Amino acid sequence: MFKITTIPGDGIGQEVMKPTLEILETLNAKFDFIPQEAGKECYKKNGTNLPIETINSCKESDSTLFGAVTSIPEQKSAIVTLRRELDLYINQRPIKSYNNLDINFTIIRENSEGLYSHLEEDNGDEAIAIRKITYKGSERICKYAFDYATKIKKEKVTAAHKANVLPLTDGVFKSSFYKVAESYPNIKANDYYIDAMAMYLITNPAQFDVIVTTNLFGDILSDQGGGLLGSLGLIPSANIGEDNGLFEPVHGSAPDIAGQNKANPIAMVLSGCLMLEFLGLEDDAKKIQNVIEDIIHEEKIKTPDLGGNNNTQDMCDEIIRKL
Repeated sequence: MFKITTIPGDGIGQEVMKPTLEILETLNAKFDFIPQEAGKECYKKNGTNLPIETINSCKESDSTLFGAVTSIPEQKSAIVTLRRELDLYINQRPIKSYNNLDINFTIIRENSEGLYSHLEEDNGDEAIAIRKITYKGSERICKYAFDYATKIKKEKVTAAHKANVLPLTDGVFKSSFYKVAESYPNIKANDYYIDAMAMYLITNPAQFDVIVTTNLFGDILSDQGGGLLGSLGLIPSANIGEDNGLFEPVHGSAPDIAGQNKANPIAMVLSGCLMLEFLGLEDDAKKIQNVIEDIIHEEKIKTPDLGGNNNTQDMCDEIIRKL
């Protein structure tokens, strides 16, 4: 029995979590789903967007499934806070097209430092954000990227940075990357400035296997990956640390379509597959991934983001039928 904290959040987070749990419950593995709160609706109810009960539940569980939350200006980001509380320093985002073989790479994003460190202050005349990059944080995320490339039998790891303009902070990241690369002589290591990387993702995505980068840059490149696929509704992500994991779709809460039952649940379901892999249930994960690939190729069931008219539950029901 696996103990899983579930945080639907708000917006379409609620709508994509429900079918994901229905799909997971069809498997032979047994799960104890523990619902917890976070996000905008939680803030209205409790005065905080992330109760301590939710944090503790995540710490005590085998892993966490996270839907999506709407940001609240007067509150720190719930998902960023959870990543820091659980020391989930790895953010892994596979970008795979089921219709274009040139697009199949993974972004490994440092998840605990950079401009997402919550080190901001307003001095009245100016507001300042501190970008914190450490050798320890850079080396451990780069090591994970090379280990991951080795595991999935990829030939190259590419670093993205802006060391020409940020020579100290991104200089730390770049030097750490090449220091780690020395221990992996069978994997090619190269790097690009982040602006060049953004261009090459569009003009030549086939050259990339594994991309490793800092927090903000990785966030931006992930949404660009969604553009390459045609929808953020296809991109899952894993937040991983030494002792815990949290799995969430890359898309946000999308309040403009919330409550309309037309959100694509695939990114959330694939995030569930990443959780299954984390828990050692690789066969179950592969089974669901194969079914999703079949559905996309058949093009019989398509949510609006994929150019169709089917709703969230239609997609869920088709996945379960094929399983």
